[in-house]
Amino acid sequence: MIYLDNSATTKPCPEAVAAMTQALTDNWANPSALYGFGFDAAKFLREARHKVAAAMGAEPDRVFFTSGGTEADNWAIFGTARRYGKKHKHIITTAIEHHAVLNCMKELEMQGFEVTYLQPDELGRITLADLKAALRKDTILVSIMMVNNEVGSVMPIAQMAKLTHKFCPDAIFHTDAVQGFLKVPFAAKTLGADLITVSSHKVHGPKGAGALYIAPRLKSFPALLIGGGQEGNFRSGTEATPAIFGFAAACAAVSATFREDSLREHQLLADFIAKIQQLPGILVNGAHEAPHILSLAIPGVPTQNTINILQDHGICVSAGSACAKGHRSHVLQAMKLSDRAMDGSFRLSLCRDTTAEELDTLFRVLRDEILPRAR
Repeated sequence: MIYLDNSATTKPCPEAVAAMTQALTDNWANPSALYGFGFDAAKFLREARHKVAAAMGAEPDRVFFTSGGTEADNWAIFGTARRYGKKHKHIITTAIEHHAVLNCMKELEMQGFEVTYLQPDELGRITLADLKAALRKDTILVSIMMVNNEVGSVMPIAQMAKLTHKFCPDAIFHTDAVQGFLKVPFAAKTLGADLITVSSHKVHGPKGAGALYIAPRLKSFPALLIGGGQEGNFRSGTEATPAIFGFAAACAAVSATFREDSLREHQLLADFIAKIQQLPGILVNGAHEAPHILSLAIPGVPTQNTINILQDHGICVSAGSACAKGHRSHVLQAMKLSDRAMDGSFRLSLCRDTTAEELDTLFRVLRDEILPRAR
């Protein structure tokens, strides 16, 4: 199998599998238990938090574990609304966010909040000028993703956070960094974002774990879950230690080769794009600035046909976001692609394990079996 859908999920690395296995067989105690076995589990949990924080460039005591990116996005958005919503109700986001953000915004609109949706350019980018024009005195939250999960455009998050805090000092800046974490360099301590979402299964960890970074200035941020006081009283409930330990092990493993992997993926993608652009009838969608995401379109060949043909050759790609099945991409719509291009679009996404030989195989199948079907 040639797996090229790593933006949907990644294969857990051996280090993550080993850590999870150990958590399920040896270190399975409740970290809140007041005896040696529980103390050991609490120690491993502290170590896990430090590993994830190190990968994020964050203070360990400001990293809080969640069940994944969706939960962290929901917590960031609804928590901000709870904290500021009685005073002001204006929020800024983009039209190309993941549905974990967009559907939260729809819910808040039904509660009386006003949401401004920044529109991308034809490459899927959001400009600083557009953000500046949208900021108002009553803005309480700006939520802009770091890397678009469909076309790979990279947003200037540090500049956006600085701009937001300059004109709206009390506003909270959140970034969904799920596709940026351990793909593009950033450090939470210096990025300027108040809230940062990351996910385990996008970085070769297990599903069921993620984290929200909450900046030190937000110590009174609303809790997500109330109960026994775990996660610094922010998210109560017994910690999912197997998933968390696997997440931490993956962060440590991927961090060790992050820059090398990123450069190699960038080069693989650049070489592949250079070959693709020599073929008539295939289009490159968007900026593809991230090292691992590329959106292509073959107008005249329906997306599902392309996916099926590639699957017959053991190649896995996707129609776009794995979290929005059966719908025309809202990202490509916002970028104003033609209907024919949208209906023939698909996404491939690389990881540290992707090889040039795999991309060569994809190229040959596209050239020899799919492009001839374009009408």
